[in-house]
Amino acid sequence: MAVSKKEKARINEILKRLDEHYGTSLVTYLEHEKPYELLFSTIMSAQCTDERVNLVGRTLYKKYPTLESFAAADLTELEQDIRSTGFYHNKAKNIIASAKMLLEEYGGEVPSDIDLLTKLPGVGRKTANVIRGNIFGIDSIVVDTHVGRVSRRLGLTKETDPVKVEFELYKVLPKDRWTLWNLQIIAHGRAVCTARSPKCEECFLKDLCNKK
Repeated sequence: MAVSKKEKARINEILKRLDEHYGTSLVTYLEHEKPYELLFSTIMSAQCTDERVNLVGRTLYKKYPTLESFAAADLTELEQDIRSTGFYHNKAKNIIASAKMLLEEYGGEVPSDIDLLTKLPGVGRKTANVIRGNIFGIDSIVVDTHVGRVSRRLGLTKETDPVKVEFELYKVLPKDRWTLWNLQIIAHGRAVCTARSPKCEECFLKDLCNKK
């Protein structure tokens, strides 16, 4: 996608206003102390709020303090430990399987390579890019529901498939803004550009937005 001079100026103005309202600090919404904790918390975050995942994680990572303890966890017990995050059968199964794979094939280390990350059970590009951006500082775009929705409303993509949205955003956004875009747009999607009843009249981007 070739970006016209006019469109580039519009995008730069969007980025400038986002910086003014949300700042440029690279914060992580999911609490973690170890790379694998962020990995497991991101797995748990599917169809669940970060607040709920953090609440569960505070107890979970004390009960299972090592990667080995997750690999040896009883599936039924772990399911109950994370039950409140929803879809707990698959999440628990994927966490245990990922822990085993990290130990057996990756030397107990969470990899930075996206192909290696997406080989882990339950890890797609979204989860992999969370790890790459937050643990390894690799510029990556994470397309969750907020990023997809707000990016479409701002006219930066027409795609609905998260992978297609990701690659379209790579083309139109400066590389050094990729990780920051995730954080700012998630904040904007939660506070202003909500899925239902977006607060368009309050939005500082309304004159730059394609939503009618």
